[in-house]
Amino acid sequence: MRKAEVFMGDILAGWLVETTTGYEYIYDEQYRSDPVSRPISRTLPLQEMPFKSKTMFAFFDGLIPEGWLLEIAEASYKLNPRDRMGLLLACCRDCIGAVSVHPVNDPTDEL
Repeated sequence: MRKAEVFMGDILAGWLVETTTGYEYIYDEQYRSDPVSRPISRTLPLQEMPFKSKTMFAFFDGLIPEGWLLEIAEASYKLNPRDRMGLLLACCRDCIGAVSVHPVNDPTDEL
C-alpha cells in the first residue's frame, strides 16, 4: 500500500492511498474544518468521508506528465506507464498549480 500527502500550497490538504481495491482520498480534518479551505478539485469537494475509486482519480491522473516528459520520467525512474501511483509519487512534488503530491514512507507497510 502506497500513500501520498496532498498539499494545497504549503498546507496539508489530505492523503491519497493506493489500496488493494483501488484508491482512496481523504481530506485532513483540520484542513476541511478551516473556513478558508478550498477543495483541491471540483470533483473532490470537501467532505468527511473518504472518496473511493477502483482507478486513479481523474484529478490526480491529470497531474502526471504526458508525452516526451512522461517518457523521460518513465526512463529515469524505471516506472511502468500503467503504474499511475508510482508516476504520481515520482513526478508530482512540484506541479504547475497549487496542488502537490509527496510520498509518505509508512514503516507499517514494511511489516
